[in-house]
Amino acid sequence: MKIRFQADADLNQIIVKATIRREPTLDFQTAQAGNLPGLEDKEVLAIAAKEGRLLVTHDRKTLPHHFAEFITSETSPGVLIVPQKLPVAYVVAELILVWAASEAEEWVNRIHSLPP
Repeated sequence: MKIRFQADADLNQIIVKATIRREPTLDFQTAQAGNLPGLEDKEVLAIAAKEGRLLVTHDRKTLPHHFAEFITSETSPGVLIVPQKLPVAYVVAELILVWAASEAEEWVNRIHSLPP
């Protein structure tokens, strides 16, 4: 099954828009569409899991810890951490590559940070 992305509330929305512009068939839900703004990490992870969406975030500080706790009792479609300092064009290219070259099942309960 193809990867479906979920933007965290802290993710630069330009990344979402640019990714969809470059690959219109890619499914990338905004934080607003997912009703994520203002929620705690654990709630965000639960919503992404329920929707079967890989969470894309800038949160390197708290999310990895909450993710580790979450997967002890739940299954996650995965998390991709994107450092804020990376150029948007690079992030967009990497997201499209992840989407095109892997399947959703390969990301289950995995957390990965760009760049590799």
